Amino acid sequence: MNNKFYVTTSIPYVNAEPHLGHAMEFIMADVLARYARLRKIPTLFSVGTDEHGGKNAEKAAELKLAPEQFTEQMSRKFIELLKLLNVSNDRFIRTTNPDHEKRAQVAWQNLQNFIYKSQYEGWYCVGDEEFFTEETVRRNKGVCPDHNRPYEKIKEENYFFKLSAFAPKIKQAIESGEFAVVPNTRRNEILAVTNAGLADISISRPKDKIAWGVPVPGDDTQIIYVWFEALLNYITVLGYPDQPDFKKYWPADVQVIGKGILRFHAAIWPGMLLGLGLPLPKALYVHGYVTVAGGKMSKSLGNVVSPLEVIQKFGTDAFRYFFLRHIPSYGDGDFNWQRFTAVYNDELADQLGNAVSRTAAMIAKYENGMIGEIPDPEHDVAKYTQALAEFRFDKAMEEIWEQVRGLNQYIDETKPWKLAEPKSGPIDDAHLQEVLAYMAGCLIEVADLLEPMLPDTSAKIKAVFASGVLQPLAKPLFPKAVKSPKA
Repeated sequence: MNNKFYVTTSIPYVNAEPHLGHAMEFIMADVLARYARLRKIPTLFSVGTDEHGGKNAEKAAELKLAPEQFTEQMSRKFIELLKLLNVSNDRFIRTTNPDHEKRAQVAWQNLQNFIYKSQYEGWYCVGDEEFFTEETVRRNKGVCPDHNRPYEKIKEENYFFKLSAFAPKIKQAIESGEFAVVPNTRRNEILAVTNAGLADISISRPKDKIAWGVPVPGDDTQIIYVWFEALLNYITVLGYPDQPDFKKYWPADVQVIGKGILRFHAAIWPGMLLGLGLPLPKALYVHGYVTVAGGKMSKSLGNVVSPLEVIQKFGTDAFRYFFLRHIPSYGDGDFNWQRFTAVYNDELADQLGNAVSRTAAMIAKYENGMIGEIPDPEHDVAKYTQALAEFRFDKAMEEIWEQVRGLNQYIDETKPWKLAEPKSGPIDDAHLQEVLAYMAGCLIEVADLLEPMLPDTSAKIKAVFASGVLQPLAKPLFPKAVKSPKA
């Protein structure tokens, strides 16, 4: 029995609105947290926002706001999205929180043996808050492809972190599985990076270039590089180095991130932890990207879809369902309105919703709402359990849907309405009651398995059948959507 479970998401920059990828990451981590709580494991689930750095300050200036005002406004949008998605996070950390800033400075001081000052010259993109190699800049003809802005040549005196000192240990931890990077494609990708050698990294910026950040302890002229400080949120949120939560919950059991920030989380972050003498996370689950109608989301293409828009049209659980089941857990996936609508109608309304309404209607009609003895489930859930252990949300959902399809098939084959017909022979009351109770039992089991994924739907199904006396729903579980909002 595990004595605790600690799960985190990455913390998004607040320079832009929350998008589908953020929402998907929050949901995935939420499933893991809810699943751990269902197994009675003390759980801590942390999310947050990354609020320092040049691009947040730049965006605030563009909107003629103080950085404090801008980050406050944007952070609130992420908090609202989490509520809408029914995400059960225990903590929400903002990197502008004074407690985080203070604890990040403590971590810096505790890393003193691995920090030194030196001249740095390199190509920088504010959009990425990252330095790039000559080769990358040459390949992209001097312009960052993600942000469509020229790289800046920067020469400055910075503090450096001796990441190179930890390369063998990081590689060994990944290879041995002590620090599991999932899926294997991402594990191989980061091993290629560590095999090529990890260079020391610049971890500060001059205050006269970027003032919006956490000051370097003992040097007022420098600000801690935003990425370095932001990564520390996973321990500062627990009260590193002295609070009981830190002692109880670190190391993280799983950190959920997107593939674009793999190097920071699978090379730099482990180096920082080793420098602090702390254990590495047990697992790093790396999801892919979400495209919209086959293309990368961008304002200029006019294909940006807000999570809010989808939830308003189809509801929270339909949103959760699509992103857990129809975006591959180990790869990239695509959202488009037509596909979403088809999935909603075919799978949620026709398959699950229909099974619930047919079963309830027959129990009301033939048994006066009395379900009788509900049998224990007979289905093997080993594959479902294994899928969740491997962060295969799509596979876990598929296992549940096997049962939903199986139940619909059972209804069609046993034809309870025929058993209730006097003209087809003597009514077999006991058999009919048994068949209907079995159907109710199957739906309760489906609801149990759905609880971490679709918590509201799970609760509604249980409310109908679990007491043994039918409590019909006032309206269909998933009312049919006539057509796609953007046909």
